Amino acid sequence: MATAGASHEAPPQAIVDLLGVLAYGELSAFDRLAEDARRAPTLSGRAALSAMAAAEIGHFRMLQEHLASFGVPVEEAMAPFVEPLDAYHAATAPRSWLESLVKAYVGDGIAADFYREVAEWVSGPTGDLVRHVLADTGHSAFAEREVRAAAEADQQVHDRLALWGRRLFGEAVTQAQRVIAERDELAKFIVAGSGDLAGIGGLLRRMQANHSERMSRLGLD
Repeated sequence: MATAGASHEAPPQAIVDLLGVLAYGELSAFDRLAEDARRAPTLSGRAALSAMAAAEIGHFRMLQEHLASFGVPVEEAMAPFVEPLDAYHAATAPRSWLESLVKAYVGDGIAADFYREVAEWVSGPTGDLVRHVLADTGHSAFAEREVRAAAEADQQVHDRLALWGRRLFGEAVTQAQRVIAERDELAKFIVAGSGDLAGIGGLLRRMQANHSERMSRLGLD
């Protein structure tokens, strides 16, 4: 379906898929962070998560406008990814404020690693946009400080959050594999971009390494 005012030729389906899954990820992150902000135990925590939510919806609008320039409605691009991403969030619903922070920092970081690698094979304004929306919103230091302090103060909290982080990674990888398996063009794009039939496996191994680094910064290694 074309959108009035479209100014560019429609991109390959793999690019539409990438923009669509990113857009739904940003929209979902906004919803989640806005809800988490209301449950924050401190005003500084509420302000930090509110600012993160605002950044996410801003990114969503950028992706929406970019898709519209190709004549692709954002709702159409997002539709294939609603079920798998909703399944991930349903399986990883935080039970506490600290779990919310770990999910915002670690869970969203896992997804960003995946999309950032794929974006390396996207040229021009689309690649620039994808890298921009995946850039750190500047609030990671807050999560690092809060989670590290809580983990250092209580070993049980440390152990519980470390287990939570491992679960987030496992669920994220499961959903990433599902998305790739269901979107043939995106899978082909990843293989072609990496130049390796095992490119998807290599990508997941790099995601694991980055996840370990994030857990270390939270004091949960």
